[in-house]
Amino acid sequence: MTVFLNGQFVPAEQAVVSVFDRGFLYGDGLFETILVRNGRPFRFEQHLVRLQNGAGFLGIAMPFAAPALSSFAAQLLRENRLADGVLRLTLSRGVGRRGYSPRDASQPTMVMTLHPNPLHDPAHPPQWRLVTSPFRLPAHEAVARFKTCNKLPQILARSDAEARDADEALLLNTEGHVVEGAASNLFWIDDGRVGTPPLESGILAGITRAVVLEICQRRDVPTVEAGITPEGLRAQDGVFLSLSTLGIVEALTLDGAAVRRSSLTSCLRDDYWRLVQQETE
Repeated sequence: MTVFLNGQFVPAEQAVVSVFDRGFLYGDGLFETILVRNGRPFRFEQHLVRLQNGAGFLGIAMPFAAPALSSFAAQLLRENRLADGVLRLTLSRGVGRRGYSPRDASQPTMVMTLHPNPLHDPAHPPQWRLVTSPFRLPAHEAVARFKTCNKLPQILARSDAEARDADEALLLNTEGHVVEGAASNLFWIDDGRVGTPPLESGILAGITRAVVLEICQRRDVPTVEAGITPEGLRAQDGVFLSLSTLGIVEALTLDGAAVRRSSLTSCLRDDYWRLVQQETE
């Protein structure tokens, strides 16, 4: 496997980063996970915009412009001969002085890697068992909008879910609302309307989340951004999650109890994969 590291294409075993890199030491960085189909990244531009906005928020200088990153990604896909999978971009502040101060960290680290990803099987779409996590996210947290390398609450939540034989954990925020999955955005269906927590609740501004809202608009399906309690979520007509690697994933159970299932979920899921196919042909 070939890896992109700071402008060079190197074998994976030679792709090394300094032990003094602030991404390793403090999680001082950002990443993007992008679906690849037919050798093309899906919604690459939207992912780059979020990465650039996050870098601006954190005060990390982008080492390459968007057109160059797009060209590097295309070359990486060609060199690895990967038609379907996942492209990960990781940006760290780089090496700096010891301690939290970012001063003197003037050479950011940029890495791109490719990973296999199961092909979408319309006959057997993923369906998840969910559990409510004991870990909480702060409401109104501005940094949560970006995909930072600080993911310890999500790691602990996913670990807890796996220990409870579940596929994904749902996290509440400090206001008591269910806001997102450990690696996914949350949606529910209520009387033909699609609901999702607002960004102000402390969630990631997911690219696939935005695509789902776009599909709903095309379908004239009304949407609402609102807070929801665990009890309220259990009473909905359907629950599903969105994430770049799998698209739309329907929930089967929540904390061991079956949740209702809506035919609208499968309609939105089918629309999503049609859109992926159209944009990556």
